[in-house]
Amino acid sequence: MRRADRLFEIIQLMRRKGTVRARDLAEILEVSERTIYRDIQDLAASGVPIEGEAGVGYVMKAGFDLPPLMFKESEIEALVLGARIVESWADSELAAAASDALAKIEAVVPERLRGFMAETALLAPATHHMEPLSFDVGDLRRALRNLLRIRFSYTDVQGQPTMRAVRPLSLAYFGPVWVLAAWCELREDFRTFRLDRMRDFSVTEERFRPERGKTLHDFLKRTNTWTRSAQNETGAVRR
Repeated sequence: MRRADRLFEIIQLMRRKGTVRARDLAEILEVSERTIYRDIQDLAASGVPIEGEAGVGYVMKAGFDLPPLMFKESEIEALVLGARIVESWADSELAAAASDALAKIEAVVPERLRGFMAETALLAPATHHMEPLSFDVGDLRRALRNLLRIRFSYTDVQGQPTMRAVRPLSLAYFGPVWVLAAWCELREDFRTFRLDRMRDFSVTEERFRPERGKTLHDFLKRTNTWTRSAQNETGAVRR
């Protein structure tokens, strides 16, 4: 690993872990503790706000930000492929955001990596099948972001229609359908809903507060909840 890359990794580890010991950094980066001590001294001398001492641990003050840095080629591939998948499979607003994010990254990386980004041979073709939706998913994402209740009519796998008022918790893609996890006020329990079976969708301005037993964390604590729910909701498509 180049020294510049190692210094970058030290900063990233401090961001994620808070207080870290030189011994732990040395093990992760596969160098000696003496090397880590020198790196810490050099980072502090260059203006990185690191506090601490040898044998105790080091911490970086909150709010420190790095200037644009070098990406590894594998990181570029991950960013480009992820953005292309979003551009291909998400709603138009999110697709535009992914394209803008790539443009911002491309503007700050070195010329060599700029060409690598443009030529990355990892694609997400737009010619795929996805069940059509009757509403803009951007509205649902807004409800998720702002903790707003939503209302819609829903047709279940048996073809039975119901009206639902729910607290949206999470969106997941199980090709070729999107599935919403929510706290359903009609059933007073967690439920999952295929977006392509929703009609008359609307976002209310009724904010809800996360309550114990009704949060995404509670939903995910149920063993394999997403997997079972997705199988139940998407089974009719796959048969």
